[in-house]
Amino acid sequence: MKKLLLLALFPIFLASCGSSRRIPNKTVNKPDKVLISNNTVEKVVDHAKRFEGTRYKFGGTTKKGMDCSGLVYTAFKEEDIIMPRISRDMAKRGIRISLRETNEGDLVFFQTNKNRKVINHVGLVVENKRGEIFFIHSTTSRGVIISSLEENYWKSAFIEARRVI
Repeated sequence: MKKLLLLALFPIFLASCGSSRRIPNKTVNKPDKVLISNNTVEKVVDHAKRFEGTRYKFGGTTKKGMDCSGLVYTAFKEEDIIMPRISRDMAKRGIRISLRETNEGDLVFFQTNKNRKVINHVGLVVENKRGEIFFIHSTTSRGVIISSLEENYWKSAFIEARRVI
């Protein structure tokens, strides 16, 4: 009898797992589905810039330490836009765009480990100045900094740009 009762309650238990989690009001998958103002883009970029100078910390999302995807995740979260926590998962969001089209708020993705052919680094575009793209990101050696895509290291590691907002 006890086994029968347990078997009857088990599907209810499974159905209830995680069902109480609140879904955020601004989950972004495709930019054409959600209209977001330029003001929101500016706020995301400004929030990311507040972390400039923060040291690198694997898995970090605070002023105490930040990694590259943590920086992007935290900047977007400030505007209630929930992004994946890992750079290679972020690269599946939004739409792929050419470098010519890149604007403030877009994401740039890199493959910095030549032995592993996967996206492992992300930056947030803060400016496209006459075709030179500047992005904020967190590096293991210098923490959160703004770099240019014209730097040889970043130019050779670049994989793609994506627009999520």
